[in-house]
Amino acid sequence: MKVRIGISLGPAATPDGLAAALPQLEAAGIDSLWLSEVVYGDMVEPVVGMTYALARTCRLKVGTGVAVLPGRHPVLVAKELASLAALAPRRVLPVFGLRPARPGEVAAFPVPGSRAAVFDESLALLRLLLTGENVSFAGHFFRVDGASVGPVPVKPLDIWLGGSAPEGLRRAGRYGDGWLGSFLTPAEAGAAREQIQAAAAAAGREIEPDHFGISLAVGEITPEFERSVQRRRPGVDPAVLAPVTWAQARAMIEAYIAVGLTKFVVRPARPPAGGIEQLITEFAAELLPVEN
Repeated sequence: MKVRIGISLGPAATPDGLAAALPQLEAAGIDSLWLSEVVYGDMVEPVVGMTYALARTCRLKVGTGVAVLPGRHPVLVAKELASLAALAPRRVLPVFGLRPARPGEVAAFPVPGSRAAVFDESLALLRLLLTGENVSFAGHFFRVDGASVGPVPVKPLDIWLGGSAPEGLRRAGRYGDGWLGSFLTPAEAGAAREQIQAAAAAAGREIEPDHFGISLAVGEITPEFERSVQRRRPGVDPAVLAPVTWAQARAMIEAYIAVGLTKFVVRPARPPAGGIEQLITEFAAELLPVEN
């Protein structure tokens, strides 16, 4: 199975930071760049950032890690993804989640009903629009008649899902083509992988064995990271979820590989003291040798 390690610039994913990083990422042979969903602040919006990054590079793949789907109309999302896939074939990596990582930003993604139910229906409609030329759909929240978002991708886009709660894992099995988890130890991630595969089998589906991954922060633990852990994993020591050094990050990734994960998104816990160039240099030196 192919082991691939992508990078997120974290808080350095500002307009200036992204522009500076792209040529360095391409030159270093980094597999992929991942853009987070952070509404408030200086970080670029993920779909806008994807478009810019794909236009400025020739090989680099670009993903959303993780974008919020409920609160965006699935027809418009499908149109964006189909357009990007046509402009940059095989380089678009969408990953969607239920809600933003920052609770205060939930209001920016209003939904017409239960967020989980809207998510499920959005995923169903999104997949139809990305695989069909003429789509009619009548759901509880969305209705389209004879809709088309343009030429469907020659190779169907893989729609990955985030989420670590039991229902999120079941959703990944029922609707996802892959899974990108977070805030889980290697043992917990391996168990989550098994739960997703079981949910997929129960739904008569199969997820490719190398379509399981994890997002992890590297560096000294910040107060914001501690708060995130407290919200999502009450009682868990943040230190077991975030390696401090690049060597520790490599060892943790190898532990995830041992339980069946093969895709990774690594982000700095805080803006890199030595700048983006140092971040990319250290990432490439320590982590690229893990790829196969």
